Amino acid sequence: MNPKLTSKRFSCFERPSNIFQLKTDEFDLLVIGGGITGAGIALDAAARGLKVALVEKKDFAWGTSSRSTKLIHGGLRYLKQLEFKLVHEVGTERATVHRNARHIVIPERMLLPIVDGGSLSKNMSAWALWIYDWLAGVDKNERKKMLSKSDAAKAEPLLRTDGLKAGGLYYEYRTDDARLTIEVMKTAVEYGAVCINYAEVSAFDYDSNGKLEAAEIKDNVSNETFKIKAKTIVNAAGPWVDTLRQLDSDGVKGKRLHLSKGVHIVVPRERLPLQQSVYFDVKGDKRMIFAIPRGKVTYLGTTDTNYGKTIDTPEPTAEDVNYILDAVNYMFPTSALKPEEVQSSWSGLRPLIHQDGKSVSELSRKDEIFIATSGLISIAGGKLTGYRKMAEKVVGKVCKMLNKNAACSTKNLRLSGGDFDSNADFDKFINLRCGHVKQISLNQEQLKEMAYRYGANIDLIIEKAYELHSTEQDPLRRILKAELWYAVEFEQVLSLCDFLIRRSGRLYFDRPALKDTYLFVAAELGKMLNWTEQVLADNIAEFEEEYQRVLSFR
Repeated sequence: MNPKLTSKRFSCFERPSNIFQLKTDEFDLLVIGGGITGAGIALDAAARGLKVALVEKKDFAWGTSSRSTKLIHGGLRYLKQLEFKLVHEVGTERATVHRNARHIVIPERMLLPIVDGGSLSKNMSAWALWIYDWLAGVDKNERKKMLSKSDAAKAEPLLRTDGLKAGGLYYEYRTDDARLTIEVMKTAVEYGAVCINYAEVSAFDYDSNGKLEAAEIKDNVSNETFKIKAKTIVNAAGPWVDTLRQLDSDGVKGKRLHLSKGVHIVVPRERLPLQQSVYFDVKGDKRMIFAIPRGKVTYLGTTDTNYGKTIDTPEPTAEDVNYILDAVNYMFPTSALKPEEVQSSWSGLRPLIHQDGKSVSELSRKDEIFIATSGLISIAGGKLTGYRKMAEKVVGKVCKMLNKNAACSTKNLRLSGGDFDSNADFDKFINLRCGHVKQISLNQEQLKEMAYRYGANIDLIIEKAYELHSTEQDPLRRILKAELWYAVEFEQVLSLCDFLIRRSGRLYFDRPALKDTYLFVAAELGKMLNWTEQVLADNIAEFEEEYQRVLSFR
């Protein structure tokens, strides 16, 4: 049976009391890393009744978990590598993640053009998609449909037709990776986990037998140092897993990480107005990339190249961007996209497991667990889609170390904001709210966008907007203030970048509009958090650096 939900809020104002608890209590488990893997582990462990702490050196989802392709997908490409077990696992997990977070894991129709010289023939594509549906347990309403050449061209008029042989329609699930991470983390906190951002592990402490017993933490907000005592410690630091292993007495032994960089770029929707998402071959390469419509934009990617530079700030290069644009312009010849039309971009690092003799594209995406003689448990590899199963395996090992018999319960555990029994139930929720928000001048499209960001929690934002009705006359600023209040009170926002990049995705998907709003948001956030002029200036400077970084390839 799950432990009773607590009344704890995932608020930045709870941070001092959280740090006091981290200093004074002993935990069953300390999770290091606030991405989707760490968040998933914290939730699974807390839901099993373990006493859990989690620390993240930057903001939650700051690394790879805000820089992926933002798909909960079944891994069609892994069929080419004959990784049937992986396809089955991530395919079936896709349905679970959707069911538990319908507001941020959304069915997305995907077109697979079958072309001369492509990676799959028509017969092979039909077979692969059938196997994919079977392995992933796809709902009958979302199963593949093969298209003739003319039907494929009708389904996507922008496709080049010379060399087009046929097409396949199937479904993936689109998400916001950072928001999914936040919703998982919020749910972990509801189950009693103590989770803080901007808290960095600087060293480990050991008992007389050489076993881990504590981690030394530097609070990057106050610059204070303290220790967290824990019976078990999990390293879920993503691309920084080996960096953390180097702090341990064992060091990096045996298997090690192999980092791969994936770049995505964003263009205006009107410049590539696709009818649905498209997953297509890159001419002259053995890779495939996505083109995914999302609101006012279409985003494109990804690359898959070796990476050996600074882990914290991977940046797109002109070569990366041209690679993507060349592939897109060939498949959709009327688009003629140019680098100067790119509105934003992001670069993420995949923490793959190194295998001698294999290129980066050939490396397995399967996760692996390393357990050091000190007791440090490290998890690397894996996919966004499989985060819950990864957590289940890790927490299973933790429970074994602690001699606790507690089963995983997250398969049917709804995430914060996602308590809907069906997609129709969620649509009904949105439609009902449309009539409630006319007085605060929130139109249907704006409401829908926010509902797909916050789910049922949008009610708190709407209520706050009503409170602000008499003091803020501008309707756009009023709802923005309400959203910002929610992010501070319920999503542990501590900086301007936290809100504009990871809580709302605005830097990636609405960058042009930020030119006129980011200073207003900074000023409002400064009031809420009682910033000094210097802290306000530092936040603005930090965001302006990120604002330019997304176009640094120019």
